[in-house]
Amino acid sequence: MLRRNGIFTATILSAALAMTAAVAHAQKKDPNVGGAPMFPTKNIVQNAVNSKDHTTLVAAVKAAGLVDTLESAGPFTVFAPTNEAFDKLPAGTVQTLLKPENKGELVKILTYHVVAGRLSSKDLMKQIKKGNGKAMLKTVSGGTLTATMAEGKIMLTDEKGGMATVTIPNVYQSNGVIHVINAVLLPN
Repeated sequence: MLRRNGIFTATILSAALAMTAAVAHAQKKDPNVGGAPMFPTKNIVQNAVNSKDHTTLVAAVKAAGLVDTLESAGPFTVFAPTNEAFDKLPAGTVQTLLKPENKGELVKILTYHVVAGRLSSKDLMKQIKKGNGKAMLKTVSGGTLTATMAEGKIMLTDEKGGMATVTIPNVYQSNGVIHVINAVLLPN
């Protein structure tokens, strides 16, 4: 009987270890954004071009000449608006910004979505807590975003009072981290 119990215990233990390994592997799985896996070994641009939810952002980054910057070592924290976020802008805004004569304004808007360094959602929450409910984030454009928490989600407020919610946090890249947001943030 002891031999049988030992075999039974070993079998149960082996099954439990296999399940634990499977759960750990599933938790490390690269997140999907826009139907595509985001690989932490690729840079921000290499991953973003595969997301069908970010085609407008990718087109804007190319039109602004920011591809080389966002492929550099960084690290960067990018708050990445989805196509739906760009669709919320007044009609014709995106088409106007993509024109060569508006490149300066486009660069200012896009770099307003970028913060130097690699800030995870945990880092952002620590800054919010330390700032008594607010974290002031200096953007690459020189502007400021205000990060707060609402209903367990990170919220960003731009200098004009517009707000965006982080819908997919912590999409790690080789040169930073992306947080997907549901609105375009606008600098002053």
